[in-house]
Amino acid sequence: MEIGAKIKNARTAAKLTQEQAAEALGVSRQTISNWENERTYPDIVSVVRMSDLYGVSLDHLLKEEKPMSDYLDYLEESTNTVKSRRRLSLIILIAVYLGIWAFSLISFWLLGSGSDALGYSLMYLYFLLPVTTFVISLLIGRNDYWGKWKWISSLVFGVLYMLAPYATFSTANMIRFDKLNAPQWGVLIAGVILSLFGMGIGHLIYCVRSKRSR
Repeated sequence: MEIGAKIKNARTAAKLTQEQAAEALGVSRQTISNWENERTYPDIVSVVRMSDLYGVSLDHLLKEEKPMSDYLDYLEESTNTVKSRRRLSLIILIAVYLGIWAFSLISFWLLGSGSDALGYSLMYLYFLLPVTTFVISLLIGRNDYWGKWKWISSLVFGVLYMLAPYATFSTANMIRFDKLNAPQWGVLIAGVILSLFGMGIGHLIYCVRSKRSR
């Protein structure tokens, strides 16, 4: 028996119409019909939800006397696609943060002047970088990138947050007065706290979404 027939038989045994199943699973009736007629395949998350909704085991839906090679190949392909998209999204987030961070330094050394130091501080160090740190951390937490290791990334954000003023104003001061200044560790702590705050809110959103999807 193919996956489409198994899904249909499980639904009818549960005495559910396609409309009722579609509403419970958060898809269209046409999607249910396509699955049952094998015009398209359900992803693994939808299979798990159908298992709960129809009151049947995953083994019953997925296992067969002969291997369902087409569907198993589809599941593997769709899983790899999801992983690739998550990886690409994470790379884009990191690239955006590093791009804004680098631009803030370039702006100071190439585009700024001593007369607009206050404006630079307000624009980059007190607005753009803090907002970017918070938003990127929130998105990392919301999508649970790196799993439990994501919290360590807040330390990296804190270091970069501290290096922004150190590589601009502190470095300019060291060059002008020919002396070595120590990094401002309080700025590092502030960056870590800001990142953890954003990541914590994002993780809370992730947990709420996960519970609703069960």
